[in-house]
Amino acid sequence: MNQHSQKRKPIVWSVAGSDCSGLAGQVADIRAIEAFGAHPCMVTTAVTAQNSKKVLAINPLSEEQITAQFNALKDDLPADAIKVGLLPTVDAINALKEFLKEYQGKLIVDPVMVSSSGKQLMDEAAQVAFKTLFHQIDLLTPNIPELELLTARKIEKLEDIEFAVDDILSAGVKAVLVKGGHADEDFCADYFCSDSLEQESESFWLSSARQHRDNTRGTGCVLAASIATAWALNHSLKDAIVIGKMQINQAIEHGYRVGMGKGPLKPLQWPAKQEYMPQLAKSFIEQDYAFPPCADEKPLGLYPVVDRAQWLERLLPLGISTVQLRVKDLSGEQLEQEIKAAIAIAKKYQARLFINDYWSLAIKHNAYGVHLGQEDLDGADLLAISKAGLRLGISTHCYYEVARAHAIKPSYLACGPVYHTESKQMPWIPHGVENLSYWVNTMNEYPWVAIGGINLQRMPEVAATKTSGIAMISAITQAEDPEAVTLQMMKIIQEY
Repeated sequence: MNQHSQKRKPIVWSVAGSDCSGLAGQVADIRAIEAFGAHPCMVTTAVTAQNSKKVLAINPLSEEQITAQFNALKDDLPADAIKVGLLPTVDAINALKEFLKEYQGKLIVDPVMVSSSGKQLMDEAAQVAFKTLFHQIDLLTPNIPELELLTARKIEKLEDIEFAVDDILSAGVKAVLVKGGHADEDFCADYFCSDSLEQESESFWLSSARQHRDNTRGTGCVLAASIATAWALNHSLKDAIVIGKMQINQAIEHGYRVGMGKGPLKPLQWPAKQEYMPQLAKSFIEQDYAFPPCADEKPLGLYPVVDRAQWLERLLPLGISTVQLRVKDLSGEQLEQEIKAAIAIAKKYQARLFINDYWSLAIKHNAYGVHLGQEDLDGADLLAISKAGLRLGISTHCYYEVARAHAIKPSYLACGPVYHTESKQMPWIPHGVENLSYWVNTMNEYPWVAIGGINLQRMPEVAATKTSGIAMISAITQAEDPEAVTLQMMKIIQEY
């Protein structure tokens, strides 16, 4: 194949300082960018002299030297995303501002202001000039000491972070992710807030258990570069942040010692362990739920999604053990009677019946479980569902939604759409069996249910992923012979 006809790799620029020790700065950025399969380019703002114990010298480059690097790259190797680190002087800031007059892409800035050993890395004039960049920054990623410097606020507890972030958003930054690694807690809690993400404000906390390890040099560099790269790979910003947090958890685990001080963390390939997935919650204080597992840990199997109780009388005698009642066109007494009838039929056949959406009626009539979409989570009383002893299934479509569900710890997770589907208008690109397999193997303590566009022909490759359940809507309910199709599908699943 002609090399010019091959698909171009995404390009991510690191605008930062070099680090002769290879522990942080542009070396850390390059590791993170390449780990996700993108190509790194470098615009060096300073040649630093440092080792594993301290920063000895900064050695800033001039505005002319920095501008020359921007000019060399901008036409031949244009950036899909730019990660900015050390801007030690007004010269560096002016060079970046001039380039940004033409640049329309994604810009993530990690405000490297003070080294971990306490050395000031940005002079006083640069600290003032830095704020003139705010209105062009898509995501700012300060740690807690940097947040205090930028806002002149003292951060004494995690709740103080939210007020400080409001100050930065008011000054023009589009979104902020505060790194919580400096907080004295047994966990690391990062806070994200945006005033302009998809035209609406959003905030959440990302928490992971703290890893008590020494080799953590370059943490901020790796996080910001990982987010920039995931964003350049066309993940949403919220997904990119979750992916970046997963990479940090992986990279800290694999950090290594080389000098007499702290060694670097080591970003690897795409993170694929449940331990790396953070828990995402809308508020810092999140309820601890206890949803029981699905009975006997038996696979969920073929999982029809039906709109009337009468379907249960047709399908459960065939050996179906899991079913969902998803009613969209009834209300009031009619709806309640339909749910009551379905629960009674399911109990007769000892089947696991999940009620879609109507959690209060499911509790009232003692259903086996409830299934909720992401849009239903905010309005549902999850604590009431948990206290009633009902199982809970949650739909997920992306990293952000998996992290949010992981904080709730449901009985199962659903992944969709696996293929294009006409049953529901959704903005997500279909996962395909490769991504389904990724989730089944990565978040492997949860049973997974595949849903979306699955039919008899696609069943074998879906079953081969070892997903616990395969949900069906139209492939069964709109079939000429629903019972025959159901038996065929059940046979295929049993073969895997």
